[in-house]
Amino acid sequence: MKLPQKYMNRQAEITASFLEEMNKHIDDFMAGRVEEMFHLKDIAGIMCLHPVHISNVIKLHTGFHPCHFYEQRIVEEAKKLLSDNTLTIGDVATRLTYDKSNFTKFFKQYEGMTPTVYRSLLSN
Repeated sequence: MKLPQKYMNRQAEITASFLEEMNKHIDDFMAGRVEEMFHLKDIAGIMCLHPVHISNVIKLHTGFHPCHFYEQRIVEEAKKLLSDNTLTIGDVATRLTYDKSNFTKFFKQYEGMTPTVYRSLLSN
């Protein structure tokens, strides 16, 4: 059964709203205007929607769970921070609310290389 157009438009609207709120929050976090990273339930609260509903709608609309977009953005921020050679890998991890070991695993999962290898490729 095909979904009516009005429901498909609402999926796009919810997805766009989620991405806008997520990006705004991460911008605020990276700028130091907020101290803690939000969870999906926090963004859902801002949007006045249930987190499970948001997850289902975004997954249906994009094929990805909302965490996928969150993690992609964190990887983007990590790459920016890693380009600053004055920061250690531990500093970057801490800035992104990870411990060094988990950050390395997280980064390698998404980029296929450790932060150290990524940084060395930047300097070449």
